[in-house]
Amino acid sequence: MKIVIINYGAGNIQSIKFAIQRLGYEAILSDDPDEIRAADKVIFPGVGEASSAMKKLRASGLDTLVPNLKQPVLGICLGMQLMCNYTEEGKTEGLGIFHTDVVRFNHGVKVPQIGWNQIESLKSPLFDGVAEKEHIYLVHSYYAPIIEETIAQSTYGVTYSTALQKENFYGTQFHPEKSSDAGEKILQNFLSIK
Repeated sequence: MKIVIINYGAGNIQSIKFAIQRLGYEAILSDDPDEIRAADKVIFPGVGEASSAMKKLRASGLDTLVPNLKQPVLGICLGMQLMCNYTEEGKTEGLGIFHTDVVRFNHGVKVPQIGWNQIESLKSPLFDGVAEKEHIYLVHSYYAPIIEETIAQSTYGVTYSTALQKENFYGTQFHPEKSSDAGEKILQNFLSIK
């Protein structure tokens, strides 16, 4: 299986690569469109600030490539947020895969949310073998509201989407590469999707 982690300068790339190795697979880091298109699975990571990340995607043409990929694609954290229409962070237009806007927490909670939270209302093969209210690891100041494509949710001042799915596109606000057994199971499930 050819697994490509998109390398666009805004990612938690090494921790994802190590998590995939622990599952018995190898992943390559690439920003080459032909290599990304040829992958069996694509992981779209993200750590950092939305507007600068989108500038990097536009500069490399990946902003038009990613939404047109046909194989399973997993956006993680900022990667998931950039797959949405828009984010308030830096007033940034996203890739438009998930039709929602990402907004800042403003519900009297400490921002960013850092640490462990529970996921529930699990609705996808991505969560096969993962229990309701399993703990996952999050670091974020912005969130996607609950929408039709929500496949998992958490509550932090407000109930919000911790995972989204539309066709071959999956997104997790949480970091599966840092979320212990549940995270490894979710990554394994993603790599098993046909």
